[in-house]
Amino acid sequence: MYSGSYGLSLVVWAVGGLFSVFGALCYAELGTTITKSGASYAYILESFGGFIAFIRLWTSLLIIEPTSQAVIAITFSNYMVQPIFPTCLPPYSANRLLAAACILCWCLSGLLTFVNCAYVKWGTRVQDFFTYAKVLALIAVIIAGIVRICQGQTQNFDGLFEGSSRDPGGVALALYSALFSYSGWDTLNFVTEEIKNPERNLPLAIGISMPIVTVIYILTNVAYYTVLDMQAILDSDAVAVTFADQVFGVMNWTIPLAVAFSCFGGLNASILAASRLFFVGSREGHLPDSLCMIHVERFTPVPALLFNGAMALVYLCVEDIFQLINYYSFSYWFFVGLSIAGQLYLRWKQPDRPRPLKLSLFFPVVFCLCTVFLVVVPLYSDTVNSLIGIGIALSGVPVYLLCCYTPSHKRPLWLRKAIGQCSTIYTTVVITRLLMVYTNTEYIGYYMYVINISV
Repeated sequence: MYSGSYGLSLVVWAVGGLFSVFGALCYAELGTTITKSGASYAYILESFGGFIAFIRLWTSLLIIEPTSQAVIAITFSNYMVQPIFPTCLPPYSANRLLAAACILCWCLSGLLTFVNCAYVKWGTRVQDFFTYAKVLALIAVIIAGIVRICQGQTQNFDGLFEGSSRDPGGVALALYSALFSYSGWDTLNFVTEEIKNPERNLPLAIGISMPIVTVIYILTNVAYYTVLDMQAILDSDAVAVTFADQVFGVMNWTIPLAVAFSCFGGLNASILAASRLFFVGSREGHLPDSLCMIHVERFTPVPALLFNGAMALVYLCVEDIFQLINYYSFSYWFFVGLSIAGQLYLRWKQPDRPRPLKLSLFFPVVFCLCTVFLVVVPLYSDTVNSLIGIGIALSGVPVYLLCCYTPSHKRPLWLRKAIGQCSTIYTTVVITRLLMVYTNTEYIGYYMYVINISV
């Protein structure tokens, strides 16, 4: 959409993959140096203190996590609805209602939130299954593309770079879309405290997975470009469905199913990561204590999971999915870049700190420079959305000053009353009634308690 040609599009996908590999390696060093869950929130807190970390958490609460999950749910909805309306655009209301059902009810978030609330191992097993299903489907697409190329169908690659965008802002926005597809390489850092032997397993998982994902995504796009011309791709809300209609014949139903599996897995990972982020933020005193409650037997942050699922519904009101991605990407990459800058800062301030994995400075420096491009250029090319992201981030400043920085006994009386009433309503209605949690010592049904984990 933003690149203007197949050639530049493939370059963007390759650059996005390489950029993600650099970021993942930097996060591997940070994750083995600062062995706390929470990813960039924990790293910014360690490097730059509570204020900047709270703004990161506030932005995740209002933009990053809910928009990410909304995009995944909308993608699921597009691929489920498109086969029903093969010759016309699906109704907007039907698309969004299905996406809302995915987040709210049994299709995705309700089921996956239950899975993550029930047992940690259930969540990881679900993630493994859907990952295998997604990879197998992508391999099938790649093989189909290779067969077509071997049959001489290469006309779409004539004039590969003709019409390429020369606008840096357009290239940055194209890179946003590619990087969103690669996003997830930081998910393990959200659950560092739950990983066995993170000093070994975290870098190993990142080092194996990221190059494989990059190669698979590039080859998948080569397969799409081999079969579909530019206009067909731009006109389709579900490119893989259009591809399957032309290649797989009566088996074309397998691709929407595979995309559904992929969305299940992606949303499961997002729910897992976001709930741990809010849990850690609550543990550090930046969010209400009720969000750091965990189940006494299953050790899962149930209130954080439910709160995160509810927040994702808000962004379904945004019609343009690329606008959602731009909302997400501007804020996300700013704070990821800041956490990598924190890596450089800690190298300077704490040179003797134990680092099981220590990269060359080349990696974080290049990553930070690229992040500056991703953040600064869209300020010019997509000013409105960028300013919205900045405004939402800055709206956390008075919240931090009133609710975190100011001691409770010095807060305005109206604020103390409001916080007390909200806490009472939440505890009574949500925890006691919906989750069957009781405050007495008798264990009935589900029982949860606040636990502060010493890291």
